[in-house]
Amino acid sequence: MTDVTDGVLHTLFHSDQGGHEQVVLCQDRASGLKAVIAIHSTALGPALGGTRFYPYATEEEAVADALNLARGMSYKNAMAGLDHGGGKAVIIGDPEKIKTEQLLLAYGRFVASLGGRYVTACDVGTYVADMDVVARECRWTTGRSPENGGAGDSSVLTAFGVYQGMRASAQHLWGDPTLRAKRVGIAGVGKVGHHLVEHLVAEGAEVFVTDVREEAVRRITERHRNVLAVKDTDELIRIDGLDVYAPCALGGALNDDTVPVLTAKVVCGAANNQLAHPGVEKDLADRGILYAPDYVVNAGGVIQVADELHGFDFERCKAKAAKIYDTTLAIFARAKTDGIPPAAAADRIAEQRMAEAAAARGW
Repeated sequence: MTDVTDGVLHTLFHSDQGGHEQVVLCQDRASGLKAVIAIHSTALGPALGGTRFYPYATEEEAVADALNLARGMSYKNAMAGLDHGGGKAVIIGDPEKIKTEQLLLAYGRFVASLGGRYVTACDVGTYVADMDVVARECRWTTGRSPENGGAGDSSVLTAFGVYQGMRASAQHLWGDPTLRAKRVGIAGVGKVGHHLVEHLVAEGAEVFVTDVREEAVRRITERHRNVLAVKDTDELIRIDGLDVYAPCALGGALNDDTVPVLTAKVVCGAANNQLAHPGVEKDLADRGILYAPDYVVNAGGVIQVADELHGFDFERCKAKAAKIYDTTLAIFARAKTDGIPPAAAADRIAEQRMAEAAAARGW
């Protein structure tokens, strides 16, 4: 057995990041499908999480990502108050090169073979149209188009939830939930980020944006002449007097290089896995920077896809997403009481809910 496999198995069975209930390796040679489905927990109900389609450098990297993402979904779903555990799937390969209808149908059959233990949805590299194809083989598929019984794009409610997290952060730090006249920097103005801009502009915030894609920035600045674009994230996080930093692109935005130079007093964004490694949350706290845990504030999307299983109702979902404001405030209160960073407080609350559910089931 190779060191690579040993590393994955050690993570799964022995590390604090493991403890997953099930990991499924999927292969369909006819279509070229290679996928990993990871189920972290079903204590609260069927595992729910998206399908990531990405050209991983190695199979080990793909498995590790699936394990990490699935675990994160357990915590996200618990904090969102959903009756779902955490799961995630990754399809290995460049979606621009290998994604086909045949491959997606084969993937759908693998998800269906789990009998509802895992409910899938969109993620990086997969879209509503893809879920429509997967759903032809698997009824445990969300994130479908309205024409096919789904709710469509979840970015609207994801952005709304992040906005509620920002309002809670402002209430906690400044005693007022308004973001009017606050300086907010958004890194990544794609599917979620551009909706977040709309909320902030409507409230009168001073908004700065950056994105690796010029067309994404141009779409914002042509619509809102008062929104300012900066060259890159490195410049954004150094803006004098920045009140809120919103990472809305890739993970790992908060790391040993960025935290020491960050001028913002609050971090609240849509990106997953913002903390590059354990300990970053303490570094933020030591600098007096309030961190709204990413998996709490970006839960609007998963709230939407979960609702799709019961017959989607946008207003019902929006009402649930609005509660992210109260949840975020509760996390800040718990962090203050326990003398720990907000990220650790969120973990404790999520773990308590999962443990109580498992105990009620006699597990």
